[in-house]
Amino acid sequence: MTAAIYFAPDAYVLEGNQIMGRRAAGAAFLRAVVEGRDGGPVTAYTLGQQSVELFEKIVRGIDPAAPTNWIQLGRHDQVAALGTLHRADTAIGAEARMRLRAGPARFSLTGITHTLSTSSPLAKIGAYLTEPVMPWDALICTSSVARDVVRATLEQTADYLSWRLGAPAMPPPPQLPVIPLGIHSADWAPSDATRHAARARLSIGDDEVAVLFAGRLAYASKAHPFQMFEALRTVADRGDRPIRLLLAGQFFNETIARNFLADQRIYCPNVRCEHVDGADADLYAAAFGGADIFLSLADNHQETFGITPIEAMAAALPVVVSDWNGYRDTVREGVDGFRIPSWAPGPDAGENIAHGYEIVGNYDIYSSRTSTTVSVDMAQLVDRLAALVADPALRRRMGAAGRERVVAEYDWSVIYPRYRALWQELESIRTHESATAVTAEWLKRAPRAHPAHDDPFRRFASYPSHMITLDTPVRAASGASRAAYDALTGRLMFGFWKLEAGLAERVIVAAQAGPRPLGDIAREAGLDARLAIEQIARLAKMNLLILGDDAI
Repeated sequence: MTAAIYFAPDAYVLEGNQIMGRRAAGAAFLRAVVEGRDGGPVTAYTLGQQSVELFEKIVRGIDPAAPTNWIQLGRHDQVAALGTLHRADTAIGAEARMRLRAGPARFSLTGITHTLSTSSPLAKIGAYLTEPVMPWDALICTSSVARDVVRATLEQTADYLSWRLGAPAMPPPPQLPVIPLGIHSADWAPSDATRHAARARLSIGDDEVAVLFAGRLAYASKAHPFQMFEALRTVADRGDRPIRLLLAGQFFNETIARNFLADQRIYCPNVRCEHVDGADADLYAAAFGGADIFLSLADNHQETFGITPIEAMAAALPVVVSDWNGYRDTVREGVDGFRIPSWAPGPDAGENIAHGYEIVGNYDIYSSRTSTTVSVDMAQLVDRLAALVADPALRRRMGAAGRERVVAEYDWSVIYPRYRALWQELESIRTHESATAVTAEWLKRAPRAHPAHDDPFRRFASYPSHMITLDTPVRAASGASRAAYDALTGRLMFGFWKLEAGLAERVIVAAQAGPRPLGDIAREAGLDARLAIEQIARLAKMNLLILGDDAI
Protein backbone atom coordinates (compact mmCIF):
# COMPACT_ATOMS: atom_id res chain seq x y z
CA MET A 1 0.00 0.00 0.00
CA THR A 2 1.18 3.53 -0.71
CA ALA A 3 0.28 7.02 0.56
CA ALA A 4 -0.05 10.57 -0.65
CA ILE A 5 2.97 12.59 0.49
CA TYR A 6 2.25 15.99 1.98
CA PHE A 7 4.94 17.87 0.08
CA ALA A 8 6.30 20.90 1.93
CA PRO A 9 9.65 21.77 0.28
CA ASP A 10 11.22 22.72 3.62
CA ALA A 11 10.87 19.10 4.74
CA TYR A 12 12.37 17.46 1.66
CA VAL A 13 14.65 19.84 -0.23
CA LEU A 14 18.34 20.05 0.68
CA GLU A 15 19.50 22.35 -2.11
CA GLY A 16 19.64 25.95 -0.96
CA ASN A 17 18.70 25.10 2.64
CA GLN A 18 20.71 24.64 5.82
CA ILE A 19 21.67 20.97 6.09
CA MET A 20 19.60 19.59 8.96
CA GLY A 21 18.77 16.06 10.03
CA ARG A 22 15.05 16.32 9.33
CA ARG A 23 15.66 17.61 5.79
CA ALA A 24 18.25 14.92 5.07
CA ALA A 25 15.81 12.34 6.41
CA GLY A 26 12.99 13.77 4.31
CA ALA A 27 15.06 13.72 1.13
CA ALA A 28 16.15 10.13 1.79
CA PHE A 29 12.56 9.08 2.53
CA LEU A 30 11.29 10.59 -0.72
CA ARG A 31 13.98 8.73 -2.62
CA ALA A 32 12.86 5.52 -0.90
CA VAL A 33 9.26 6.20 -1.92
CA VAL A 34 10.29 6.66 -5.55
CA GLU A 35 12.54 3.60 -5.60
CA GLY A 36 9.99 1.46 -3.75
CA ARG A 37 6.90 2.45 -5.70
CA ASP A 38 6.55 -0.93 -7.49
CA GLY A 39 5.84 0.75 -10.81
CA GLY A 40 3.05 2.96 -9.52
CA PRO A 41 2.96 6.76 -9.39
CA VAL A 42 4.34 8.93 -6.59
CA THR A 43 1.62 11.25 -5.31
CA ALA A 44 2.18 14.74 -3.91
CA TYR A 45 -0.43 16.46 -1.78
CA THR A 46 0.50 20.12 -2.05
CA LEU A 47 -0.89 23.59 -2.67
CA GLY A 48 0.17 24.98 -6.01
CA GLN A 49 1.91 24.54 -9.31
CA GLN A 50 5.30 25.76 -8.10
CA SER A 51 5.48 23.03 -5.46
CA VAL A 52 4.20 20.46 -7.95
CA GLU A 53 6.94 21.34 -10.43
CA LEU A 54 9.59 21.11 -7.71
CA PHE A 55 8.22 17.73 -6.61
CA GLU A 56 8.27 16.44 -10.18
CA LYS A 57 11.84 17.69 -10.63
CA ILE A 58 13.00 15.84 -7.50
CA VAL A 59 11.23 12.63 -8.52
CA ARG A 60 12.65 12.76 -12.06
CA GLY A 61 16.11 13.29 -10.57
CA ILE A 62 15.72 10.00 -8.71
CA ASP A 63 14.03 8.06 -11.52
CA PRO A 64 13.25 9.77 -14.85
CA ALA A 65 10.64 7.11 -15.58
CA ALA A 66 8.70 7.52 -12.33
CA PRO A 67 5.17 8.88 -12.89
CA THR A 68 3.76 11.50 -10.52
CA ASN A 69 0.29 12.55 -9.41
CA TRP A 70 -0.87 15.77 -7.80
CA ILE A 71 -3.62 16.06 -5.24
CA GLN A 72 -4.41 19.68 -4.42
CA LEU A 73 -4.73 20.64 -0.76
CA GLY A 74 -8.25 20.05 0.44
CA ARG A 75 -9.13 17.36 -2.12
CA HIS A 76 -9.68 14.75 0.54
CA ASP A 77 -11.85 12.71 -1.81
CA GLN A 78 -8.71 11.98 -3.84
CA VAL A 79 -6.67 11.23 -0.71
CA ALA A 80 -9.37 8.78 0.34
CA ALA A 81 -8.83 6.85 -2.89
CA LEU A 82 -5.24 6.15 -1.76
CA GLY A 83 -6.14 5.55 1.86
CA THR A 84 -3.35 7.42 3.66
CA LEU A 85 -1.80 10.88 3.84
CA HIS A 86 1.74 11.07 5.23
CA ARG A 87 3.31 14.19 6.73
CA ALA A 88 6.99 14.66 7.59
CA ASP A 89 6.17 16.17 10.99
CA THR A 90 3.92 15.78 14.02
CA ALA A 91 1.08 18.00 12.71
CA ILE A 92 -1.46 15.27 12.04
CA GLY A 93 -3.88 17.00 14.43
CA ALA A 94 -4.33 19.99 12.12
CA GLU A 95 -4.74 17.61 9.19
CA ALA A 96 -7.36 15.65 11.12
CA ARG A 97 -9.35 18.86 11.53
CA MET A 98 -9.49 19.32 7.77
CA ARG A 99 -10.37 15.66 7.29
CA LEU A 100 -13.64 16.32 9.14
CA ARG A 101 -15.07 17.82 5.94
CA ALA A 102 -14.68 14.45 4.23
CA GLY A 103 -15.31 12.33 7.32
CA PRO A 104 -12.94 11.12 10.07
CA ALA A 105 -12.85 7.58 8.67
CA ARG A 106 -12.26 8.39 5.00
CA PHE A 107 -8.49 7.87 5.23
CA SER A 108 -5.61 7.52 7.69
CA LEU A 109 -2.97 10.05 8.66
CA THR A 110 0.66 9.37 9.53
CA GLY A 111 3.33 11.72 10.83
CA ILE A 112 6.84 11.29 12.16
CA THR A 113 8.90 12.57 15.07
CA HIS A 114 11.98 14.67 14.55
CA THR A 115 12.73 17.41 17.08
CA LEU A 116 10.56 17.01 20.18
CA SER A 117 12.28 19.47 22.50
CA THR A 118 10.64 22.71 21.36
CA SER A 119 7.21 23.73 22.59
CA SER A 120 5.63 23.59 19.13
CA PRO A 121 5.80 19.83 18.42
CA LEU A 122 4.96 19.02 22.03
CA ALA A 123 1.85 21.20 21.80
CA LYS A 124 0.88 19.52 18.54
CA ILE A 125 1.24 16.08 20.13
CA GLY A 126 -0.73 17.08 23.23
CA ALA A 127 -3.47 18.40 20.95
CA TYR A 128 -4.07 14.88 19.63
CA LEU A 129 -6.39 14.49 22.64
CA THR A 130 -8.62 17.37 21.55
CA GLU A 131 -8.23 17.10 17.78
CA PRO A 132 -10.08 14.41 15.77
CA VAL A 133 -7.01 12.15 15.60
CA MET A 134 -8.17 8.55 15.38
CA PRO A 135 -6.84 5.09 16.31
CA TRP A 136 -6.38 4.46 12.57
CA ASP A 137 -3.84 7.29 12.48
CA ALA A 138 -0.21 6.99 13.56
CA LEU A 139 2.73 9.04 14.72
CA ILE A 140 5.87 7.16 13.67
CA CYS A 141 8.46 7.39 16.43
CA THR A 142 12.02 7.14 15.16
CA SER A 143 13.36 5.68 18.41
CA SER A 144 12.18 4.16 21.66
CA VAL A 145 13.07 7.35 23.55
CA ALA A 146 11.02 9.39 21.08
CA ARG A 147 8.04 7.17 21.86
CA ASP A 148 8.70 7.65 25.58
CA VAL A 149 8.48 11.42 25.11
CA VAL A 150 5.29 11.17 23.04
CA ARG A 151 3.60 8.90 25.57
CA ALA A 152 4.60 11.14 28.48
CA THR A 153 3.28 14.19 26.63
CA LEU A 154 -0.07 12.52 25.96
CA GLU A 155 -0.36 11.34 29.57
CA GLN A 156 0.50 14.75 31.01
CA THR A 157 -1.92 16.46 28.63
CA ALA A 158 -4.65 14.01 29.67
CA ASP A 159 -4.01 14.85 33.32
CA TYR A 160 -4.19 18.56 32.51
CA LEU A 161 -7.47 18.18 30.62
CA SER A 162 -8.96 15.97 33.33
CA TRP A 163 -8.20 18.68 35.89
CA ARG A 164 -9.59 21.43 33.68
CA LEU A 165 -12.74 19.59 32.59
CA GLY A 166 -13.40 17.73 35.80
CA ALA A 167 -13.66 14.43 33.95
CA PRO A 168 -11.32 11.80 32.49
CA ALA A 169 -9.88 12.96 29.17
CA MET A 170 -7.96 10.24 27.38
CA PRO A 171 -9.55 9.32 24.05
CA PRO A 172 -7.92 6.48 22.12
CA PRO A 173 -4.55 7.80 20.93
CA PRO A 174 -3.05 7.22 17.50
CA GLN A 175 -0.77 4.27 16.93
CA LEU A 176 2.83 4.91 18.02
CA PRO A 177 5.02 2.48 16.07
CA VAL A 178 8.80 2.71 16.32
CA ILE A 179 10.29 2.79 12.83
CA PRO A 180 13.84 4.14 12.60
CA LEU A 181 15.11 6.47 9.95
CA GLY A 182 16.88 4.75 7.10
CA ILE A 183 19.74 5.42 4.76
CA HIS A 184 20.69 4.24 1.30
CA SER A 185 23.60 2.11 2.44
CA ALA A 186 25.07 1.62 -1.03
CA ASP A 187 25.88 5.35 -1.09
CA TRP A 188 28.21 4.83 1.86
CA ALA A 189 29.83 1.56 0.82
CA PRO A 190 33.56 1.62 1.65
CA SER A 191 36.37 0.57 -0.66
CA ASP A 192 40.13 0.86 -0.70
CA ALA A 193 39.94 3.18 -3.70
CA THR A 194 37.41 5.44 -1.99
CA ARG A 195 39.50 5.54 1.18
CA HIS A 196 42.74 6.41 -0.61
CA ALA A 197 41.06 9.14 -2.68
CA ALA A 198 39.30 10.62 0.35
CA ARG A 199 42.42 10.71 2.51
CA ALA A 200 44.38 12.29 -0.32
CA ARG A 201 41.71 14.95 -0.81
CA LEU A 202 41.65 15.75 2.90
CA SER A 203 45.46 15.53 3.24
CA ILE A 204 45.24 12.84 5.92
CA GLY A 205 48.66 11.33 6.53
CA ASP A 206 49.24 7.59 6.41
CA ASP A 207 50.19 7.58 10.08
CA GLU A 208 47.27 9.78 11.20
CA VAL A 209 44.15 8.33 12.81
CA ALA A 210 41.26 10.44 11.53
CA VAL A 211 38.41 10.97 13.99
CA LEU A 212 35.20 12.26 12.43
CA PHE A 213 32.44 14.31 13.99
CA ALA A 214 29.54 15.00 11.60
CA GLY A 215 26.43 17.11 12.02
CA ARG A 216 25.48 20.59 13.13
CA LEU A 217 28.51 22.46 14.40
CA ALA A 218 26.98 24.31 17.31
CA TYR A 219 27.27 24.55 21.06
CA ALA A 220 23.64 23.85 21.92
CA SER A 221 21.80 22.02 19.15
CA LYS A 222 23.82 18.85 18.56
CA ALA A 223 26.85 18.15 20.73
CA HIS A 224 28.78 20.59 22.90
CA PRO A 225 32.42 20.10 21.81
CA PHE A 226 34.32 20.56 25.07
CA GLN A 227 34.47 16.94 26.26
CA MET A 228 35.29 15.78 22.73
CA PHE A 229 38.21 18.22 22.55
CA GLU A 230 39.46 17.26 26.03
CA ALA A 231 39.26 13.54 25.31
CA LEU A 232 41.11 13.80 22.00
CA ARG A 233 43.84 15.90 23.61
CA THR A 234 44.31 13.29 26.33
CA VAL A 235 44.39 10.39 23.87
CA ALA A 236 46.88 12.22 21.68
CA ASP A 237 49.10 12.91 24.69
CA ARG A 238 49.11 9.26 25.77
CA GLY A 239 49.48 7.56 22.42
CA ASP A 240 52.09 7.43 19.72
CA ARG A 241 49.77 7.95 16.74
CA PRO A 242 48.93 11.49 15.56
CA ILE A 243 45.21 12.23 15.60
CA ARG A 244 43.39 14.21 12.94
CA LEU A 245 39.97 15.68 13.78
CA LEU A 246 37.46 16.21 10.97
CA LEU A 247 34.56 18.51 11.86
CA ALA A 248 32.08 17.81 9.06
CA GLY A 249 29.02 20.01 8.95
CA GLN A 250 27.89 23.61 8.91
CA PHE A 251 28.17 26.45 11.37
CA PHE A 252 25.10 28.63 11.81
CA ASN A 253 27.14 31.82 11.53
CA GLU A 254 30.67 33.17 11.43
CA THR A 255 30.75 34.01 15.14
CA ILE A 256 30.09 30.40 16.12
CA ALA A 257 32.58 29.16 13.52
CA ARG A 258 35.33 31.45 14.77
CA ASN A 259 34.80 30.55 18.44
CA PHE A 260 34.28 26.83 17.81
CA LEU A 261 37.57 26.48 15.93
CA ALA A 262 39.37 28.67 18.46
CA ASP A 263 38.13 26.40 21.24
CA GLN A 264 39.61 23.42 19.41
CA ARG A 265 43.00 25.11 19.21
CA ILE A 266 42.87 25.89 22.94
CA TYR A 267 41.58 22.58 24.31
CA CYS A 268 43.22 20.08 21.95
CA PRO A 269 46.14 21.94 20.39
CA ASN A 270 47.99 18.67 19.80
CA VAL A 271 45.32 17.47 17.35
CA ARG A 272 45.33 18.65 13.75
CA CYS A 273 41.80 19.78 12.91
CA GLU A 274 39.96 20.60 9.70
CA HIS A 275 36.46 21.89 9.05
CA VAL A 276 34.77 19.90 6.27
CA ASP A 277 31.95 21.98 4.79
CA GLY A 278 28.72 20.02 5.05
CA ALA A 279 27.23 22.01 2.18
CA ASP A 280 29.67 20.28 -0.19
CA ALA A 281 28.14 16.82 -0.58
CA ASP A 282 31.23 15.27 -2.17
CA LEU A 283 33.55 16.68 0.48
CA TYR A 284 31.18 15.59 3.25
CA ALA A 285 31.14 12.05 1.83
CA ALA A 286 34.94 12.10 1.61
CA ALA A 287 35.12 12.74 5.35
CA PHE A 288 33.28 9.47 5.97
CA GLY A 289 35.32 7.67 3.34
CA GLY A 290 38.66 8.78 4.78
CA ALA A 291 38.01 8.62 8.52
CA ASP A 292 39.06 5.86 10.91
CA ILE A 293 36.72 6.49 13.86
CA PHE A 294 33.37 8.24 14.22
CA LEU A 295 32.74 10.24 17.40
CA SER A 296 29.49 11.93 18.45
CA LEU A 297 28.74 12.94 22.03
CA ALA A 298 25.17 14.15 21.52
CA ASP A 299 23.91 15.92 24.63
CA ASN A 300 20.80 17.87 23.66
CA HIS A 301 17.12 16.98 23.88
CA GLN A 302 16.58 18.01 20.28
CA GLU A 303 18.09 14.75 19.04
CA THR A 304 15.54 11.91 18.91
CA PHE A 305 17.28 9.47 16.56
CA GLY A 306 20.60 10.64 15.17
CA ILE A 307 21.30 9.58 11.59
CA THR A 308 25.05 10.27 11.50
CA PRO A 309 26.11 7.15 13.47
CA ILE A 310 24.10 5.08 10.97
CA GLU A 311 25.92 6.78 8.10
CA ALA A 312 29.24 6.11 9.81
CA MET A 313 28.37 2.46 10.36
CA ALA A 314 27.38 2.19 6.69
CA ALA A 315 30.85 3.52 5.87
CA ALA A 316 32.31 0.73 8.07
CA LEU A 317 33.56 3.10 10.75
CA PRO A 318 33.59 2.09 14.42
CA VAL A 319 31.45 4.54 16.34
CA VAL A 320 31.93 6.11 19.75
CA VAL A 321 28.78 7.84 20.94
CA SER A 322 27.17 9.09 24.11
CA ASP A 323 24.65 6.69 25.61
CA TRP A 324 21.88 9.11 24.81
CA ASN A 325 18.54 9.19 23.00
CA GLY A 326 18.25 7.21 19.76
CA TYR A 327 21.92 6.27 19.80
CA ARG A 328 20.95 3.67 22.38
CA ASP A 329 18.79 1.90 19.78
CA THR A 330 21.30 1.91 16.97
CA VAL A 331 24.77 1.33 18.43
CA ARG A 332 25.48 -2.02 20.07
CA GLU A 333 27.94 -1.64 22.93
CA GLY A 334 31.18 -3.45 22.16
CA VAL A 335 29.95 -4.64 18.75
CA ASP A 336 29.59 -1.66 16.41
CA GLY A 337 31.49 0.62 18.74
CA PHE A 338 31.09 2.03 22.23
CA ARG A 339 28.32 3.90 24.03
CA ILE A 340 29.75 6.17 26.72
CA PRO A 341 27.53 6.49 29.83
CA SER A 342 25.90 9.89 30.17
CA TRP A 343 24.75 11.92 33.15
CA ALA A 344 21.92 14.47 33.24
CA PRO A 345 19.87 16.12 36.01
CA GLY A 346 16.82 14.16 37.17
CA PRO A 347 13.16 15.24 37.21
CA ASP A 348 12.29 18.45 39.10
CA ALA A 349 15.77 19.91 38.55
CA GLY A 350 14.69 21.75 35.41
CA GLU A 351 11.65 23.74 36.57
CA ASN A 352 13.56 27.02 36.38
CA ILE A 353 14.75 26.17 32.87
CA ALA A 354 11.20 25.36 31.75
CA HIS A 355 9.90 28.59 33.30
CA GLY A 356 12.58 30.64 31.58
CA TYR A 357 11.75 29.10 28.20
CA GLU A 358 8.06 29.77 28.77
CA ILE A 359 8.73 33.43 29.58
CA VAL A 360 11.34 34.31 26.97
CA GLY A 361 10.62 31.71 24.29
CA ASN A 362 14.27 31.57 23.21
CA TYR A 363 14.97 27.97 22.28
CA ASP A 364 18.72 28.49 21.82
CA ILE A 365 19.03 29.63 25.43
CA TYR A 366 16.85 26.76 26.63
CA SER A 367 18.87 24.19 24.67
CA SER A 368 22.19 25.62 25.83
CA ARG A 369 21.07 25.67 29.44
CA THR A 370 20.05 22.00 29.31
CA SER A 371 22.81 20.57 27.13
CA THR A 372 25.58 22.10 29.24
CA THR A 373 24.33 20.03 32.19
CA VAL A 374 24.78 16.74 30.29
CA SER A 375 28.15 15.01 30.56
CA VAL A 376 29.72 11.69 29.70
CA ASP A 377 32.10 9.46 31.65
CA MET A 378 35.41 11.01 30.61
CA ALA A 379 37.60 8.18 31.87
CA GLN A 380 35.66 5.64 29.85
CA LEU A 381 35.56 7.92 26.80
CA VAL A 382 39.33 8.30 26.83
CA ASP A 383 39.88 4.56 27.32
CA ARG A 384 37.55 3.62 24.46
CA LEU A 385 39.04 6.15 22.07
CA ALA A 386 42.57 5.14 23.00
CA ALA A 387 41.76 1.48 22.36
CA LEU A 388 40.43 2.25 18.89
CA VAL A 389 43.29 4.59 18.01
CA ALA A 390 45.83 1.93 18.96
CA ASP A 391 44.13 -1.10 17.40
CA PRO A 392 43.42 -1.10 13.63
CA ALA A 393 42.06 -4.65 13.83
CA LEU A 394 39.47 -3.58 16.41
CA ARG A 395 38.48 -0.69 14.18
CA ARG A 396 38.03 -3.01 11.21
CA ARG A 397 36.06 -5.58 13.21
CA MET A 398 33.65 -3.06 14.68
CA GLY A 399 33.33 -1.23 11.37
CA ALA A 400 32.43 -4.44 9.55
CA ALA A 401 29.83 -5.33 12.20
CA GLY A 402 28.26 -1.89 11.93
CA ARG A 403 28.14 -2.05 8.14
CA GLU A 404 26.46 -5.46 8.27
CA ARG A 405 23.87 -4.18 10.76
CA VAL A 406 22.99 -1.14 8.67
CA VAL A 407 22.51 -3.14 5.48
CA ALA A 408 20.29 -5.65 7.29
CA GLU A 409 18.24 -3.27 9.46
CA TYR A 410 18.56 0.38 8.43
CA ASP A 411 18.67 0.42 4.65
CA TRP A 412 15.63 2.10 3.10
CA SER A 413 14.96 -1.11 1.17
CA VAL A 414 14.19 -2.61 4.59
CA ILE A 415 12.67 0.45 6.30
CA TYR A 416 10.25 1.66 3.60
CA PRO A 417 8.36 -1.67 3.45
CA ARG A 418 7.67 -1.13 7.16
CA TYR A 419 5.94 2.15 6.25
CA ARG A 420 3.85 0.38 3.63
CA ALA A 421 2.97 -2.37 6.08
CA LEU A 422 1.93 0.27 8.62
CA TRP A 423 -0.32 2.00 6.08
CA GLN A 424 -1.94 -1.36 5.31
CA GLU A 425 -2.41 -2.07 9.01
CA LEU A 426 -4.03 1.33 9.56
CA GLU A 427 -6.45 0.68 6.72
CA SER A 428 -7.42 -2.60 8.36
CA ILE A 429 -7.96 -0.86 11.71
CA ARG A 430 -10.00 1.89 10.04
CA THR A 431 -12.16 -0.57 8.13
CA HIS A 432 -12.80 -2.73 11.18
CA GLU A 433 -13.32 0.03 13.74
CA SER A 434 -15.57 2.22 11.60
CA ALA A 435 -17.82 -0.77 10.84
CA THR A 436 -18.67 -1.46 14.48
CA ALA A 437 -22.11 -0.21 15.47
CA VAL A 438 -20.94 2.04 18.30
CA THR A 439 -18.15 3.68 16.29
CA ALA A 440 -20.31 4.05 13.18
CA GLU A 441 -22.98 5.88 15.18
CA TRP A 442 -20.35 8.06 16.83
CA LEU A 443 -18.82 8.94 13.45
CA LYS A 444 -22.23 10.01 12.15
CA ARG A 445 -22.28 12.70 14.84
CA ALA A 446 -18.88 14.11 13.81
CA PRO A 447 -18.97 17.82 12.98
CA ARG A 448 -18.17 18.87 9.42
CA ALA A 449 -15.47 21.26 10.60
CA HIS A 450 -13.56 22.42 13.65
CA PRO A 451 -15.25 25.37 15.42
CA ALA A 452 -12.34 27.64 14.51
CA HIS A 453 -13.09 27.01 10.83
CA ASP A 454 -16.87 27.02 10.86
CA ASP A 455 -19.01 28.49 8.06
CA PRO A 456 -18.51 32.26 8.54
CA PHE A 457 -22.15 32.96 7.69
CA ARG A 458 -23.22 30.61 10.48
CA ARG A 459 -20.67 31.96 12.95
CA PHE A 460 -21.65 35.59 12.29
CA ALA A 461 -25.34 35.02 11.58
CA SER A 462 -26.37 37.79 13.98
CA TYR A 463 -24.48 40.47 12.08
CA PRO A 464 -26.80 41.25 9.09
CA SER A 465 -30.36 42.55 8.99
CA HIS A 466 -31.41 39.74 6.65
CA MET A 467 -29.97 36.39 5.63
CA ILE A 468 -29.87 35.27 2.01
CA THR A 469 -31.31 31.80 1.43
CA LEU A 470 -32.44 29.74 -1.54
CA ASP A 471 -35.92 31.21 -0.99
CA THR A 472 -34.82 34.86 -1.07
CA PRO A 473 -36.54 36.78 -3.92
CA VAL A 474 -34.09 38.06 -6.52
CA ARG A 475 -34.43 40.23 -9.61
CA ALA A 476 -32.03 41.96 -11.97
CA ALA A 477 -31.23 45.60 -11.31
CA SER A 478 -31.76 48.20 -13.98
CA GLY A 479 -28.78 48.27 -16.30
CA ALA A 480 -27.48 44.86 -15.22
CA SER A 481 -25.58 43.22 -18.07
CA ARG A 482 -22.58 41.13 -18.99
CA ALA A 483 -20.75 44.33 -19.92
CA ALA A 484 -21.44 45.87 -16.51
CA TYR A 485 -20.22 42.69 -14.80
CA ASP A 486 -17.06 42.56 -16.92
CA ALA A 487 -16.31 46.21 -16.15
CA LEU A 488 -16.58 45.64 -12.39
CA THR A 489 -14.56 42.42 -12.32
CA GLY A 490 -11.93 44.04 -14.50
CA ARG A 491 -11.04 46.16 -11.49
CA LEU A 492 -9.01 44.90 -8.53
CA MET A 493 -11.89 45.46 -6.10
CA PHE A 494 -13.86 42.55 -7.58
CA GLY A 495 -11.24 40.91 -9.76
CA PHE A 496 -10.45 38.08 -7.36
CA TRP A 497 -13.91 36.55 -7.60
CA LYS A 498 -14.78 36.30 -11.29
CA LEU A 499 -17.31 33.71 -12.37
CA GLU A 500 -16.52 31.61 -15.41
CA ALA A 501 -17.28 33.28 -18.74
CA GLY A 502 -21.00 33.56 -19.45
CA LEU A 503 -22.17 32.32 -16.05
CA ALA A 504 -22.80 35.78 -14.62
CA GLU A 505 -24.70 36.68 -17.77
CA ARG A 506 -26.95 33.63 -17.40
CA VAL A 507 -27.72 34.59 -13.82
CA ILE A 508 -28.61 38.13 -14.83
CA VAL A 509 -30.82 36.90 -17.68
CA ALA A 510 -32.60 34.45 -15.36
CA ALA A 511 -33.11 37.22 -12.80
CA GLN A 512 -34.61 39.56 -15.38
CA ALA A 513 -37.71 37.38 -15.29
CA GLY A 514 -37.91 37.97 -11.54
CA PRO A 515 -38.51 38.44 -8.80
CA ARG A 516 -37.84 34.74 -8.41
CA PRO A 517 -36.48 32.56 -5.60
CA LEU A 518 -32.70 32.50 -5.61
CA GLY A 519 -32.68 28.69 -5.87
CA ASP A 520 -34.71 28.78 -9.10
CA ILE A 521 -32.38 31.32 -10.68
CA ALA A 522 -29.34 29.29 -9.66
CA ARG A 523 -30.72 26.11 -11.20
CA GLU A 524 -31.67 27.83 -14.45
CA ALA A 525 -28.26 29.49 -14.75
CA GLY A 526 -26.40 26.28 -13.94
CA LEU A 527 -24.72 27.49 -10.76
CA ASP A 528 -23.09 24.95 -8.46
CA ALA A 529 -25.64 24.51 -5.69
CA ARG A 530 -22.88 24.65 -3.03
CA LEU A 531 -21.78 28.11 -4.19
CA ALA A 532 -25.00 29.64 -5.52
CA ILE A 533 -25.84 31.81 -2.50
CA GLU A 534 -22.29 33.18 -2.23
CA GLN A 535 -22.08 33.98 -5.95
CA ILE A 536 -25.50 35.61 -6.22
CA ALA A 537 -24.84 37.59 -3.03
CA ARG A 538 -21.70 38.97 -4.66
CA LEU A 539 -23.68 40.05 -7.74
CA ALA A 540 -25.98 41.92 -5.36
CA LYS A 541 -22.91 43.61 -3.88
CA MET A 542 -22.12 44.79 -7.43
CA ASN A 543 -25.64 46.30 -7.66
CA LEU A 544 -26.44 43.94 -10.53
CA LEU A 545 -29.13 42.08 -8.57
CA ILE A 546 -31.71 43.23 -6.02
CA LEU A 547 -32.59 41.04 -3.04
CA GLY A 548 -35.57 40.56 -0.76
CA ASP A 549 -38.79 42.55 -0.60
CA ASP A 550 -37.35 45.28 -2.81
CA ALA A 551 -37.10 42.68 -5.56
CA ILE A 552 -40.88 42.03 -5.50
